[in-house]
Amino acid sequence: MCDHLAARWGFGDFRKSIDARTTQGRVGSAVVVLVKPTTYMNRSGAALAPFKGRPGFDAGQHLLILVDDVATEVGRFRLRGAGSPGGHNGLKSIEGALRRQDYARLRIGVGAMPPEYDDLADWVLGRFSKAERSALHDILDRTADAVESWLSDGIEKAMTKHNRS
Repeated sequence: MCDHLAARWGFGDFRKSIDARTTQGRVGSAVVVLVKPTTYMNRSGAALAPFKGRPGFDAGQHLLILVDDVATEVGRFRLRGAGSPGGHNGLKSIEGALRRQDYARLRIGVGAMPPEYDDLADWVLGRFSKAERSALHDILDRTADAVESWLSDGIEKAMTKHNRS
């Protein structure tokens, strides 16, 4: 999704930084930094360290985490303004790094783990079927619209506009 956003917004290539690959640019009046952690998922909070100390940075206002979600079916997404990690190791790491839960997240559905898998990591990191790839491709622009809505209008309005039952 980060690659799609970077291309849509005309950002440059992602560059290696500490614990992440980043690119940045402007979306409307907002300066946006896209961050793709290069750590293991359960250490992804480390990628936020350079941002936590920036003057004026408030994770509750300036941070939107895009995350896979096994509780959401493939081809769907859901915005949340705050909450617990819900068992997601990446969100646990981010919560630990930030020492707070009140940051926005966009959960992108990857579907429930089928019974033939023993390890959730194998499922989440595995290959999508052709139908799943198609479903995910079909929501790229709607998901990007939701991110842009969050940027311009805030999480509450973005949730109202983009979350579907």
